[in-house]
Amino acid sequence: MHAARVAAVATLLVMGCYVIGVVVLNFIVVHRLTTEVDARLSERLLDQHRLALPASGAVGSRSDHFRGVDGSSGFDDAPSFVWRVSAPGVATGLTYGAPTLPRRTWSAVPTAVSIGSTEFRVKAVRMGSGWLVAGQSVAEIERVRGVLWVPELIFGAALFVGVFAGALAIGLRTSAPLELVRRRQAEFTADASHELRTPLSVIEAEVDLALSRRRDAGTYEAVLLRVAGEGRRLRRIVDDLLWLARADSDPPETRAGEDSDLAALAAACTERLQPVAEVRRVGLSFHEMDGGPHVVQAPPDWIDRLTGVLVDNACKYAGTGGQVVVRVRVEGNRVGLEVDDTGPGISADQRPLIFDRFQRATGSPGGTGLGLAIADSVVRATHGTWSVGEAPSGGARMAVWWRRAARRGPLAPADGRSARDRGVSVPTGQ
Repeated sequence: MHAARVAAVATLLVMGCYVIGVVVLNFIVVHRLTTEVDARLSERLLDQHRLALPASGAVGSRSDHFRGVDGSSGFDDAPSFVWRVSAPGVATGLTYGAPTLPRRTWSAVPTAVSIGSTEFRVKAVRMGSGWLVAGQSVAEIERVRGVLWVPELIFGAALFVGVFAGALAIGLRTSAPLELVRRRQAEFTADASHELRTPLSVIEAEVDLALSRRRDAGTYEAVLLRVAGEGRRLRRIVDDLLWLARADSDPPETRAGEDSDLAALAAACTERLQPVAEVRRVGLSFHEMDGGPHVVQAPPDWIDRLTGVLVDNACKYAGTGGQVVVRVRVEGNRVGLEVDDTGPGISADQRPLIFDRFQRATGSPGGTGLGLAIADSVVRATHGTWSVGEAPSGGARMAVWWRRAARRGPLAPADGRSARDRGVSVPTGQ
């Protein structure tokens, strides 16, 4: 409906301009033809005045039709006539077939006069005590005006249909992405509301239950711990939403020129998440597959956030006793970050959906569904490319590739230590 309304408005604007153009064009054409008639009448009067015919000049003493100096016979061969009007107002035709001229007051200004059922353009000049009047039918001008309207109407109808159809097609094509954005925003709002409402409902229920009757200190402590856990979950969701909002509104050009040592940042992130892996009883290791350099053009904090999301997700889905392997490698002019796990993997039909906000590849509880959306935002902002597939262990492989950047100066990770200084396993290959 919106596209149709836009198309209708556009069509009305175009047709309004077309109507104005047609009116102006017709006015110019008719004005020009009328000016030509006036010029011919002036020539006829001048010629007749030069001949100085007597007042009672014999009718038919000239040719039946006036021929001008250039030999033409008037506008579109329309006959022109000359009359001599005496002082009392008696008109005498000086050309053959001249109709009876009505009595009226004459002036030197060209004007339109109805003679019988025909419209004439007449012009008069003083001759002695009377007037010399020349007139020509303007029926041909009216015919030309009528002839112009036919193609103009046909072209106008075709223009109306063409403009409306074209504007509607363009409107539908243009509004399709906007409609998709609107629909996704609506879905995002609904999903965000659901995710925020769940911990709030838990907190409200726990507090109401705790206040319903007096309990011992241990029970109150347990309730507070559960409320604190839900509060932390709310904080994570809000932080993730704020990060995505900043990433959406902060174009990558504003962070251009920042370089990162991918191997150092990945090693630091792997070390930082070792306690998470231990709690989940997952083996976590980092491997630098070659000597580098592993420099990419991207802000270090963005790369750290991306690596943290991938490693945390891998630890979550690897399962008890599973393994997560983080690798950084170079292939030609590209630098890649790979994270493999021994979990159930990601089915082919789910891979296009895993980067949608609040979308989870599995039904495992605990996540917000925003991690991979954040990771995808980082990858797009840093001009990286995803490679989602199956790891040799049968689990998921999440890989990101960037064009390798030239090292422009010393790069240090967040705490200034190299991957080997951290005590993280950094073999040359696996």
